Amino acid sequence: MTKPTGGAKGPDELRRQIEQTRSALGNTVEELAGKADVKGRALARAADLRDKAGAMTVQLRSSAAQAGHAVQDRAAHAGPGPVRTVVQAGMRHPRPVLMAGAAAGVVAVGVLRWRHVHGHH
Repeated sequence: MTKPTGGAKGPDELRRQIEQTRSALGNTVEELAGKADVKGRALARAADLRDKAGAMTVQLRSSAAQAGHAVQDRAAHAGPGPVRTVVQAGMRHPRPVLMAGAAAGVVAVGVLRWRHVHGHH
């Protein structure tokens, strides 16, 4: 009986090849299982988006506060009475202004994400 070329040269070599094949197969199964875990991937993506939205909210709050102070300063120095009244009301009740800014930021992120997913760059 002849040996096939490129095959195992003995029982030890055959065992080594079997072990390599098992290891490679195990790695492939793990990769496929990871790709098939749609729920896990979705949860990870949701957590990532939540983190980004939180960071954007902090940034928007800071920007809104800076803009509010700048507008208030301008209104106090040169603005007419009605503008000054509106700015002062916004400064007395900053939560609705910040919420509107955060909502606008979330909408902007959503639109950008949708455009990216649907290929509208």
